[in-house]
Amino acid sequence: MEKNIKLTDESELKVGLVGNPDTPTIMLPVAKESVYGQEAENLKMWGVDPELGKHFIEGLVDNFQILYFDYEGHRLQHPSPENLTPENIVKDLIKIADEMKVQKFSYYGYSWLALVGLQLAIRTDRLESLIMGGFPPLNGPYKEMMVVTNKTYEQALFNQNSPVMNEYNDVNPENGEWDNIQVKIDTNQTKQFVTMYKNLKEFDDRIIQHKLAIPRLAFAGDKDTIVYGENFGSLTVDIIGILQKNKLDLEHNGWDIEIIKGDDMNHTKAMQPVTVLPLIKPWLLKNLNITC
Repeated sequence: MEKNIKLTDESELKVGLVGNPDTPTIMLPVAKESVYGQEAENLKMWGVDPELGKHFIEGLVDNFQILYFDYEGHRLQHPSPENLTPENIVKDLIKIADEMKVQKFSYYGYSWLALVGLQLAIRTDRLESLIMGGFPPLNGPYKEMMVVTNKTYEQALFNQNSPVMNEYNDVNPENGEWDNIQVKIDTNQTKQFVTMYKNLKEFDDRIIQHKLAIPRLAFAGDKDTIVYGENFGSLTVDIIGILQKNKLDLEHNGWDIEIIKGDDMNHTKAMQPVTVLPLIKPWLLKNLNITC
């Protein structure tokens, strides 16, 4: 079943629900639409599965009901520059669950959609479990990401009248040419993430840990350290370093922590279905008490 759902900003998002309704529901806001042809080849060059959403759904639907949508893609097409706050994002997710008549559900998000899951968990009692990939649930890099998103927005503003831009497919990601990318996109797309991180400036993820009484898993690739050049604030967002440093504290607070090892297991590689599914599926089966 698929349905267009009106969100808090009146934009409409296509949402799907598939699988046995008698099984636990997994909310997947990361379920991107499949792409083909040259666009797919460009994504593969960056290590991205062009059928990411399809593969996640197929990998989980035999044991779970899947509530799926592409929230990031929707926000890039329908930016909310002034109102993409944690509160409004959570309202969107709850409305999606309500419209699809899903009362209880687990949540899996990666990167900024992982931190969204943490915001969801402290604002509702409807979560059965939480999985955060690529963003640490303790001492998260909110200040660093505020700098990066601000710099991205500034570049987008500056480059609006630039006649030339470097598309991502003109840059070789394997050579680490991040500083060669000139940001020339809709300024509203970038401003909405400035708004989100600005509203997380005072958020203390340590004092909310006691509110989390559900099974929860956090993971990252063992090479998930993003070094941003001068264009983006000359700083490092050390996802794996933060997660490793706080591993004992997190486990003490009831988190399961997994470090994914592998050849160049960076932020992008650790979010692909071929990497994630072997980790999260057994964890969900165990923690939701499902026997195959």
